[in-house]
Amino acid sequence: MDAVQHQPPRTRVTAQLRALRFDAGTLCLNLVATVGRRPGVPVERMGDAERLEAWCRGVGLTLADGYDPRDVLSSLHALRAAAHDIASGALDAHRPRQESVDLVNLLARPAPPAPRLEVTADGAWVAEGRRALSKEALLSLVARDLIDLMTDEARRSRLAACASEVCRMLCLDSGGGRPRKWCSMRRCGNRAKAAGRRLRESAP
Repeated sequence: MDAVQHQPPRTRVTAQLRALRFDAGTLCLNLVATVGRRPGVPVERMGDAERLEAWCRGVGLTLADGYDPRDVLSSLHALRAAAHDIASGALDAHRPRQESVDLVNLLARPAPPAPRLEVTADGAWVAEGRRALSKEALLSLVARDLIDLMTDEARRSRLAACASEVCRMLCLDSGGGRPRKWCSMRRCGNRAKAAGRRLRESAP
C-alpha cells in the first residue's frame, strides 16, 4: 500500500490578500507589491484591466485613452519582476540578473511628462494635475523611481522586507522612530501579535 503523501496546507486567498497595496513607500515598490506572498505560492494582485486601472488610480497616475490593457500589464509584470530582483538583491546581497538591469535601463529611456507649476486664483502654488501617460511614460516613471532608489544611498538604506516569513513585502522604512518591522501593523503586525498571544496562552 502506497504511503499517504501529505500536502502542505494551502493558503486561502482572501479578498484582503488580493487587495492592492499602496503603502510600500515608493512607486516602484508599490508595483512590486502587486504580487503577494512571494516566498510561498505568489498571489497575483494586478492581473486584469480593472486591477490595472485601480493600481494606476492608487499611485496617482492616469493612462492615456486607447491603451491595450494586456500589453500594458505584460510590460508592467516584466518590469515588476526586474524591480523585485534588483531591490531584493540590495537586501540579501544577491547579484541581480543582467537582464533585469538591462530592462530597467531600457524602460527608463523615454522622458515622462515634465511637471508644471501653476498659481491658483487665490495665489496658492500647485503642481499641475499629471497628464495622461502613454505606456512608455508610465514604465519610465517606475523604472526611474527604481534607479533613484538604488542609487540614492540614503533611500536605499531604508529598504526593508516585512518580517513575516509568508509575506516578505519590500517597503521603505519611514526613517523616524523604531525601524519598520512589518509591512503593516494592521496586517502582518497584528497577526504576529495574535500568534504570540496564543503561544503564551497555550504554554504550560
